[in-house]
Amino acid sequence: MVTVIDANRLIMGRLSSLVAKRLLNGEEIIILNAEKCLITGSPKQIYNRYFDARSRGKIRKGPHFPRMPDRIIKRTVRGMLPYQQPRGREALKLLKVYIGVPREYKDVEAIKLEQAAALNTTKYIPLSEVSMRLGAKL
Repeated sequence: MVTVIDANRLIMGRLSSLVAKRLLNGEEIIILNAEKCLITGSPKQIYNRYFDARSRGKIRKGPHFPRMPDRIIKRTVRGMLPYQQPRGREALKLLKVYIGVPREYKDVEAIKLEQAAALNTTKYIPLSEVSMRLGAKL
């Protein structure tokens, strides 16, 4: 069973936790419009946190932190899975994240997770802006 989720105006942390639970249950998930996902909090603190994560480590050894929005969401979901165990690795293989909507999913009805859509604050920033600050070319 494949579930297609539209990440437009969804909070990234809540989306990731809901997706991680579904992946552990064996559900295959495809996330569209990764760049339109929102991160809540002060924009300055968000930029600093992601820049620090990106600049941590060495070039050859890592840890390597992604710039692109689809990779950032996949990394966030990975952090909520036991990815060092076989169960978590298999669950992560069931996740696909895309920037925008690919041609093969144009006609597919994407669901919107209502639990991840509740935005109660005015302090948020789209994931695309964070990616651009990290050096991504969207």
